[in-house]
Amino acid sequence: MNQPLVSVICLCHNQAQFVTEALLSVINQTYQHIEIIIIDDASIDESVGVINKIITEFPLIQFLEIEKNIGNCRAFNQGFAISKGDYIIDFAADDVMNGDRIAKQIAAFQALSMDYGVVFSDAVYVDAQGNFLRQHYEYLFQKRLLKEVPQGDVYANIVSVYFIASPTMMVKRNVFVELNGYDENLVYEDFDFWVRSARIFKYAFVNETLTKIRKSRKSMSTGWYKQGDLQLHSTYLICKKIKKLNRDPKDVEALIKRVRFEIRQSVFSKNIKEAELFYTLLTELINPNCMDRLLINIRHLPFPFRFIRNLYHIIRYN
Repeated sequence: MNQPLVSVICLCHNQAQFVTEALLSVINQTYQHIEIIIIDDASIDESVGVINKIITEFPLIQFLEIEKNIGNCRAFNQGFAISKGDYIIDFAADDVMNGDRIAKQIAAFQALSMDYGVVFSDAVYVDAQGNFLRQHYEYLFQKRLLKEVPQGDVYANIVSVYFIASPTMMVKRNVFVELNGYDENLVYEDFDFWVRSARIFKYAFVNETLTKIRKSRKSMSTGWYKQGDLQLHSTYLICKKIKKLNRDPKDVEALIKRVRFEIRQSVFSKNIKEAELFYTLLTELINPNCMDRLLINIRHLPFPFRFIRNLYHIIRYN
């Protein structure tokens, strides 16, 4: 059977305690036609020393050491530029692959038509010690955040609601070529990638748990909706892109849902600038209703919005 090359681009930043387990989970895959590229983005812990020790045992691993921190988007693009694989995995140095993950995703791709560009799967979240926290889709279903896992043309689904665990994705090389990689003007990559790629390519779901995703205090997601959150501004920039990419009323409705959600989060996290930007975008899409106007009008009130939001999230999502 044809065995296409898979490039695993592993990004590391201050993950010395996890990077060995992450890389060994790639090295020990049942699927062997793999190229491993690890990029250290200016770690200030012992990551580089740990990586160099691994490379002495596995010299085929390519190592790109970046001296000044440039962020995930630029670091990944540098790794992609030297990769050769027909399929690409963007892999964090604190996550862990199941031993048969790559084999199962390649098998899934080989059973699909050519218009599919991304295969994703279920995942479990673990803490810094590797203890189980939750199952990705079981959690989304339990919290009534999702009724079923979308597949095929998922563009409108992606715009309106979060449902993909990014670390589970395998992507055809030509998807990244078509998109010219990640947008380096953004501070995070997945939402923008989903939107731009789903406009062109279909997505397929493998209903198996193939990756362990590490949740720790260093995880980027822990910074969401804090005051001054740069990721939130990137979300606004992505929503502006979506407005241009939309094709029909269903797409517009999905964006309205997303923008209203971001207005609420911005107001209640006291990110006033972003609240105003999202509200302006909403007015370009639809005539705001009473609740929209109420939200934007209370943004400056000296009220403990952040406390209320945090309490709601503890009750709703924990």
